[in-house]
Amino acid sequence: MKFRDLGLNASILEAIEHMGFVDATPIQQLAIPKIIDSKDLIACAQTGTGKTAAFILPILHKMVGKEDNAIDTLIVVPTRELAIQIDQEIQGLSYFVSVGSMAIYGGGSGKDWDIQKAALKEGVDIVVATPGKLLSHIAQGYVDFSKVKHLVLDEADKMLDMGFTDDLMQIISKVPKQRQTLLFSATMAPKIKSLAQKILHQPEEITLSISKPAEGVKQSVYLTFDTQKIPLIKEILSQRPDYTSIIIFTSSKSKVNEIVHGLRKNGFKSQGVSSNLDQEQREEILRGFRSKRIRIIVATDVMSRGIDIKEINLVINYDTPFDAEDYVHRVGRTARANTKGEAITLVNEKDMRKLAQIQRLIEAEIPQIPLPEELGAGPEYKVSSPQKKRPFKKKYFSKK
Repeated sequence: MKFRDLGLNASILEAIEHMGFVDATPIQQLAIPKIIDSKDLIACAQTGTGKTAAFILPILHKMVGKEDNAIDTLIVVPTRELAIQIDQEIQGLSYFVSVGSMAIYGGGSGKDWDIQKAALKEGVDIVVATPGKLLSHIAQGYVDFSKVKHLVLDEADKMLDMGFTDDLMQIISKVPKQRQTLLFSATMAPKIKSLAQKILHQPEEITLSISKPAEGVKQSVYLTFDTQKIPLIKEILSQRPDYTSIIIFTSSKSKVNEIVHGLRKNGFKSQGVSSNLDQEQREEILRGFRSKRIRIIVATDVMSRGIDIKEINLVINYDTPFDAEDYVHRVGRTARANTKGEAITLVNEKDMRKLAQIQRLIEAEIPQIPLPEELGAGPEYKVSSPQKKRPFKKKYFSKK
């Protein structure tokens, strides 16, 4: 289905075409008409399916001709990276529409706070905010949400996982009860359904490909001891000289510098990104990554949601994600919008159970690649389960 078939305003269609988009993704096809029709919505869709545009486009459509400066739309997200990404997407999609937006997030300077404060006091059409920083502004008494018509919770499952439930309810209490509420999540866990019952009114429901990587992702696994990981990554990168955008994920920010040092020692220029850096440093690295000046970045899980960079060739999970859902989000950084990509996970002897959980979640066995002979033997796949559940055929991972 084409965007022009979804009933969007001509100015918005012009912006979409200007950005080179013609065909709507499935989530966009299903969500846009419902949102235009002012229905509350709970939507479950995997990362990389175009869900940001699925709610931004119809909201912009409804805002065409808006004349006042009152805050019309509040979008709440779990991380500053996602807030920045959505704000940038709004700016692109509203190129031919007179709509302003402001991202509200922490980690910046006092000047950033003053800019955010001024926007909230004077009024801005769309606010994209992380919960904690938004509550800090609300506590100062100058935030007026009395005319909010649209409330969007994006990555709602992640916000609940991060302990933002009370913050969200406090924020929601500040917006009018008569509003359109849109809840987007990668999973339809019981806690998401419970939240939906509290804040949505007779919602429409959309569920697409829950918790499965995009079809364009080539997934593989290496069983490896920790001491083999850097030499293995060296081998992987050496075999892929044409890859220009590579992300290596680790579960611990303390390992970021260690991995970067190991890569540089082996001749691979890279940059580390974690919450230890201030916002400007992180943004500068991401700008370099987007422009292909930086080929490899090493990042913590805070980056797995909210980094919107097209054509990422390869994601390497240096550590097996603690949560199987985080695997989907990490892997979702590649093969976005129907492109192709590769995801490689390094699994040590302690992470066998995590691998089994991931494979149960995505309902697929991830092919194992033998280690290069010069690295020696790695651990054997072995999962003991008190519930007597056999995750997958053990012989699939046996040594050849």
